[in-house]
Amino acid sequence: MPEVEVEIGGRRFTVTCQSGEESYLMNAASVLDFEASAIGEQVGRLSESRMLLMAGLMLADKTGSFKDKVSKSEHELSAAMEEISKLKAELAASAITGRESENMSADLTKTLEDIAQKAEELADRVYTG
Repeated sequence: MPEVEVEIGGRRFTVTCQSGEESYLMNAASVLDFEASAIGEQVGRLSESRMLLMAGLMLADKTGSFKDKVSKSEHELSAAMEEISKLKAELAASAITGRESENMSADLTKTLEDIAQKAEELADRVYTG
């Protein structure tokens, strides 16, 4: 197993990991170091275990906050998807209505043409009759 040396809160640690996970471990250590350094600046020198505990708690708090945001976003996304589905259904219904409207318009045009033709026939009879 590979060993990786990381620095967290100004202290060096040697950590083992699975082969291929070295960069993931270094990234995770970098995040933990950022939190530990911020705590060290605010509080001052702490014991190693206390520093790591506080940094871990800060990361757990941030993780919980992100989980809440993700949950809220998933809920909003679900509501938006439902609204999209509803609007698609309404659009499909209006498209059918649109086709019906075209058919009605064609029927109305035909009826008006028939009326106009009959009116012309009547007018011809009146003038010739």
